[in-house]
Amino acid sequence: MIVPLLPLPVFIRGTAELLLALTLCGCATFRSYDAEMNNTISLAAGGNVDGAINLLERTNRHGKKDLLYYFELGELERLRNRYDESRKAWMEADARVRAWESAAAANPEKLVGSVTSVFINDKARPYQGHDYEKVMLTTRLALDHLARGDFDTARVDIKRTHEREAMIAALRDKEVRKTEEEAQKRGVQTSFKELNGYPVQSIDNPEVNALRNSYQSAFSHYLAGFVYEALGEPSLAAAGYRQAIELQPNQPLLEQALAGLEARTDARNEGYTDVLFVVESGTAPARRSQQFNLPFPQGNRLLIVPVSFPVIVPAQPSFMPAQLQIEGENPVDVVAITSIDLMARKALQEEMPGIVLRGIIRSTAKAVAQNQAGMHDDSGLAALAIAIGSIITESADERGWRSLPAQIAIGRARIPSGEHTITLQTPEGVRSVQLNLSGRYTVVGLRLLRSELFVQSPEGAGLGGGRQSTDARAAPAPSTGGRPEALEQQPRTMETSK
Repeated sequence: MIVPLLPLPVFIRGTAELLLALTLCGCATFRSYDAEMNNTISLAAGGNVDGAINLLERTNRHGKKDLLYYFELGELERLRNRYDESRKAWMEADARVRAWESAAAANPEKLVGSVTSVFINDKARPYQGHDYEKVMLTTRLALDHLARGDFDTARVDIKRTHEREAMIAALRDKEVRKTEEEAQKRGVQTSFKELNGYPVQSIDNPEVNALRNSYQSAFSHYLAGFVYEALGEPSLAAAGYRQAIELQPNQPLLEQALAGLEARTDARNEGYTDVLFVVESGTAPARRSQQFNLPFPQGNRLLIVPVSFPVIVPAQPSFMPAQLQIEGENPVDVVAITSIDLMARKALQEEMPGIVLRGIIRSTAKAVAQNQAGMHDDSGLAALAIAIGSIITESADERGWRSLPAQIAIGRARIPSGEHTITLQTPEGVRSVQLNLSGRYTVVGLRLLRSELFVQSPEGAGLGGGRQSTDARAAPAPSTGGRPEALEQQPRTMETSK
């Protein structure tokens, strides 16, 4: 792809301006978020969640804590069943997202206008979160409340999830139009498919393209249906289940939830608990910076300028058990209904036009500066210095909520209340967990993170504060606030049709 030099003012005359830009950009330009989080996740996956939190604190000790820090901290605290600390971190994150929502509502043009605002690289921009992360934030806040049996407060977060989806949809429409207008005005092609060497198939394939968008998930809406059902609101529950079916069609487990809604709500409490098992595995995929050399024509010369764009590297499919074995009961099928891995790829696909446009504007400015320096400095040192500075500062934004699971699956069963042993297959062999179930409805979370199994359920934190070893027994803990009385690997599934 040959990029025409755009008619921009020359605002770099030599190395002084370049050095100033480097100073203003600060360490964020050179920070590798991918490398930091790989180490943090490795500690958590080895069972050392406290060590992972300490590492997260050390890598964020300088400067103001950003949205991403609170995303990751809340997830790590959740693994340890420290729901107060998890909620505190996520509410800090939510305050930042709500500030973004308020700014968007007051002046949408101000936000969408940022497509042309960055000169150094996208890491210099304040991190606002990817769309799917903002929606997952309120979903996971709801899960924190459900892990404590608090359906009432979970309902508040479920409602905010719906509102956030509507806000994102409206804003993204405006951003797409703004990006298209800017690209047309500047004569720039913003398709990532035109980038020679870009791994197009990583974000443009049938599974990714089947998603309606990057932020709506069948799991969030199924969870909404379950919460509304538990609170005795069948009409809202039906709407949640229908939306989940639309996002993940031809899935019998979802269709059964809607078809059996009336019978379940009319059923008497006869000592049984309707259990929603939420089984999560893996971690969200990483973005990595990859540099491309783009030619920029300048008079009778052709300047080669480095431009970096984010790519999502291929990842090993995360393990997901096909069934849960409940002692004395029929096996419970586990069905993956949401892939955050695919949602992250869809998000990058949606963001790439703006990323490409900013990259070309940024590199055009560097090409102009390099050309001007060559014209006014016969030694060629200034042009060389600017070229070197361009290479040093050119890096794509790798930031993203890495501790989110790669896949979310569900299983559902109506089983007698009381103590049960739950057995499931993991990459390290068979694991068993003892749970004490009570009330008409409850949610049990099972998180597979490499060799570790973490459990979230209303009856207790479990051995080691949430980490479950083979034959581990969960300890009792109080439930608060809610109205309801409280072995094979499965293939990946793709979420949703248009």
